[in-house]
Amino acid sequence: MWVLDRPAYLLLYLVLPVLYYIRHVNVWRGGRLPVPFAIYNGGVFRPPVSFRVMLLKFSAVMFWAGMVLLILALAGPTRTERERVYLSRGIDIMLVMDVSPSMAAEDFQPVNRFETARSVIRRFVDRRPNDQIGLVAFSAEAALRVPPTLNYDHLIESLNELQLMELGDGTAIGMGVALASLHLQGSSAEQRVIVLLTDGVNNAGEISPEAAAEVAGDSGVRIYAIGVGSGQEARIEVRDPETGQLYRGTVRGSYDQETLERIADLSGGSYFTAGSAGTLESVFDAIGTAESTERRVQIRVQRRPQHRLILMWALALLVAEVLVRRLIVGSAP
Repeated sequence: MWVLDRPAYLLLYLVLPVLYYIRHVNVWRGGRLPVPFAIYNGGVFRPPVSFRVMLLKFSAVMFWAGMVLLILALAGPTRTERERVYLSRGIDIMLVMDVSPSMAAEDFQPVNRFETARSVIRRFVDRRPNDQIGLVAFSAEAALRVPPTLNYDHLIESLNELQLMELGDGTAIGMGVALASLHLQGSSAEQRVIVLLTDGVNNAGEISPEAAAEVAGDSGVRIYAIGVGSGQEARIEVRDPETGQLYRGTVRGSYDQETLERIADLSGGSYFTAGSAGTLESVFDAIGTAESTERRVQIRVQRRPQHRLILMWALALLVAEVLVRRLIVGSAP
């Protein structure tokens, strides 16, 4: 936002029309030859347009533009920026997202499970100021996409770049939880949370979901396990990112509710089931409500005076006007 520290100087703009009249309009300012009407019998006299005349007009424009900027600089233009500074540490959250082929099931209208989950996560991130959030993707393997960060633009960009089947065809829940827990162990946050989102049964990886959850719980990390899917037969369409081959068919099956409940219990977290897009949104709202901390915020106002730059432009225009009239045109002001 722009403000003026000395707005009273803007009253000088009222003087500019008077100065303009004295310099360019007043007939007694000199430079004009009065001719009696009695001896006038010719056509309209128009001075020829020459390069010198154009320079004179251009120099006049520079002069008045410089005067306008000079008065503006005297008024003290200042740009102010308000910044929210958090005085308390937020929560560290790791999002662990299933990218196996079954996440392409189209029982979450108007899109599939995967796209719905990404949309819900984007809104969840927008509502978590000052919380460091990271992202882990898993299917047959698990991979860290973003460590816990406050750079939400990078987080959302990485979320948007996720592709189904990019980590193979399988569901390594234990590997995803273990990797997320590993990147939360060195955190200084008082609360550390894993949000696990999957629609399948653990069938890959060297680490069992229960073992990973037990390690997470021992280190003080809570796990919110979300089972995704309606349990009904759903159409599926997914493209292999490596080969480009398109797969179509139907999928019917459900996540392992018993395993997800054990994961939540071992870590002191909670288990949720999400059978529709609306339910998934409600689940993330519930997690957001449960995982909240007192946020002490200070509003810091930064003032950046802009008069120096404007003054430089004003002086440059005024000096240029003098140079054009004196050195190039050879005319007095």
